[in-house]
Amino acid sequence: MSELFNCLTIPFLLAMFLAINMGGSGTAPAFSAAYGSNVIKRQLIPGLFGIMVLAGALMAGKQVSLTLGKGLIDQVYFTPFNTSIILLSIALSLLIANLMGIPQSTSQSTVLSIAGAATALGGLNTKKLFCEIIPTWFILPLISFGIMFILSKFIFPLLQNKIFTDDYSHLKEHVALKACLIFASLYVAFSIGANNVANAAGPIASLTINELGVENIGNSLPILILSVLIVAPCFAIGSSLLGHKTTKTTGKDIIAVNPFYATVIAIIVATLLLLASIMKGIPTSLVQLNSGAFIALSISEVGVSKTFKNKAVRKSFIVWIVAPIFSYVLTYVLLSINK
Repeated sequence: MSELFNCLTIPFLLAMFLAINMGGSGTAPAFSAAYGSNVIKRQLIPGLFGIMVLAGALMAGKQVSLTLGKGLIDQVYFTPFNTSIILLSIALSLLIANLMGIPQSTSQSTVLSIAGAATALGGLNTKKLFCEIIPTWFILPLISFGIMFILSKFIFPLLQNKIFTDDYSHLKEHVALKACLIFASLYVAFSIGANNVANAAGPIASLTINELGVENIGNSLPILILSVLIVAPCFAIGSSLLGHKTTKTTGKDIIAVNPFYATVIAIIVATLLLLASIMKGIPTSLVQLNSGAFIALSISEVGVSKTFKNKAVRKSFIVWIVAPIFSYVLTYVLLSINK
């Protein structure tokens, strides 16, 4: 048992470190809308975020965990060393993004890190990667952008009411709207749990199953649940330590939002992510879904040119491209050297 504990210690610690970084990055799409609208105090965000992430992971995260645990590469490749390299590569890419204050896609970094391992070791499921996962990464943000652009450009201008004003003092007169925005933020956090906890829990669950030989027993679900219970609380820690800067970037630096817009954005992106998690088990970027909606709102209000001259927008696009590639290359190189 001590030998098993020793070989699992480093991968589990890396998974927890990764979860802390995911908490820092994931706080932005969950609470940037509410924070940008001054509805939720900064001090309350980490606790609320952690609770809902755990609930989402336990109730709706199984399919994504299976995709990352054995859908892209055969489960047997999740050895202690390989798993440690995969998790380390993801964590480093996200840590760099968090320190820059840019919310980054944990799902894309995870998928490409596992793809890098599969390329180095052999056995990459190219059909799953190129026919299901990558197309979803492009389609869903475009859907988020399109829905929000149509609403903000053609529908919202027809609605004349004080609840659509940018004057936050009116929020006191609309308790129902405030409650809806808080609910929407919690809904986003739940969706993050359903999708993003698997980025750390999937690989370590497969590793543990390999080491224990649980598949011979025929029931690996308790291992998956245990992995989730270890990983999910670390999201709250990451939210507390790293979440404020990324939340500010998305919630206030791209475009100022009123409470009504914030609620709509939260519901759109959370629903899209939850559908991807439950229906297909595809790890998807809520960060990009969220930013797509904010960019659509910005374009409808200030135009394309001014939106893309925004430093936060330009920096986000650069990090979104560089971070996943960094994960892929680092994992591939380290595992190739060790072969």
